Amino acid sequence: MKLKHLLVVGMLVTAIPAVAGIAFAGKGGERYATATAVPATAKFHNVAVAEDAGYGLFKDANGIACIQNLPTGTMGIHYVNGEHVGDAVIDATQPEALVYEPQANGRLKLVALEYIVFKEVWEGAGNTGKPSLFGREFDFTDAGNRYGIPAFYSLHAWLWKPNSAGLLMPWNPRAHC
Repeated sequence: MKLKHLLVVGMLVTAIPAVAGIAFAGKGGERYATATAVPATAKFHNVAVAEDAGYGLFKDANGIACIQNLPTGTMGIHYVNGEHVGDAVIDATQPEALVYEPQANGRLKLVALEYIVFKEVWEGAGNTGKPSLFGREFDFTDAGNRYGIPAFYSLHAWLWKPNSAGLLMPWNPRAHC
């Protein structure tokens, strides 16, 4: 009985680090770093809950809701919280945008979070350099962009859809409009 117990304990001790390594694998421990964002935003799988929380459909300057850059990839449909975008706060649990992918049945599936801060707001708050989160600097998009908004910094986190380009990359080759 003791030998059997020791074997089970030994297997568990060996298995736990292996499972943890799978769960948090990624460049710079990205999966581990994004772990706080998952439970804080899981409720937004329901678009109605997102809307009740202040997120609204965002379209680019041409009225396009589903953002893609083929053949590089797709972002999807953005629901943006204007109050969050207008501040200089970077909080993993309060993304400025939720990114949804349209499904064949017409429903929207939450696939990613996007963190956004306007360059002028960021610098006006006394910050220098690019903002960063999850161990990665934000991407910069200058004014005169397809979205018709001022220069901004952004970071995507593909928490609910695998992205072969990387967990924190803007375009996902596996996503579609």
